[in-house]
Amino acid sequence: MPAKKYRVTLTKEERDDLIQLTSHGKVAARQLTHAHILLHADEASSEGGLKDTDIAKAIHTSRLTVERVRQRFVMEGLDSALKPKVQARRKPKKLDGKAEAFLIATACSPAPEGRTGWTLQLLADRLIECNIVDTISGECVRQTLKKMNSSLG
Repeated sequence: MPAKKYRVTLTKEERDDLIQLTSHGKVAARQLTHAHILLHADEASSEGGLKDTDIAKAIHTSRLTVERVRQRFVMEGLDSALKPKVQARRKPKKLDGKAEAFLIATACSPAPEGRTGWTLQLLADRLIECNIVDTISGECVRQTLKKMNSSLG
């Protein structure tokens, strides 16, 4: 088995902080798991640091999670290793609270002249026309209305 690329060596202060974190108060489950991983992986401890597979078995997580926590600790530090990484793939919401309120008010208002009711595309076009958003699809309008427990019917 190849030598570990990312070796965890905690200072006394870091180790004390992790022990306190795991033994007191309410902590998010992921943060608690990552703290346990770092404590088990610490090569400065009396045990000398466990192997990733042993840590994964002891904490009931995957070996890959252990590897990633080790890597984040070495590359970015303790805080980054404990807190979840912000997902870069997640797109920002098209509509904020004011835009959602405008959409609901528009959907509840009388339909445009010559129409019997609002369609999703008409609502999307109205949001663009009023400079609420640059572009928006009828599907985004539908999901927003559904989230707000509102419908066109």
